[in-house]
Amino acid sequence: MSTMKIKKGDLVKVIAGKDKDKEGKVASVDPKKGKVLVEGVNMVTKHVKPSAANQNGGIIQKEAPIDLSNVMYVHKGKATRIGFTMKGNKKVRVAKSTGDIID
Repeated sequence: MSTMKIKKGDLVKVIAGKDKDKEGKVASVDPKKGKVLVEGVNMVTKHVKPSAANQNGGIIQKEAPIDLSNVMYVHKGKATRIGFTMKGNKKVRVAKSTGDIID
């Protein structure tokens, strides 16, 4: 993938899978695998052994990465596709639904 259309800190909506229609903020992006980590979405149960960092161990809930194709950027409360355009010498993201510059 040449350029990531979703960045860390963006508000996204899940459009497919078990958490469909949930919204959350992007915590991290993995461009090589094409995955994003969204806060509060795709929660999985993980069994953790006791260690120096976690004395008790036990069962914890944490977010798992979700495929980039299963999320859409939220602009003004609506999910929208993202395109790119040149503004002077700078490449900027544009919301396809409204034509507004995102960043």
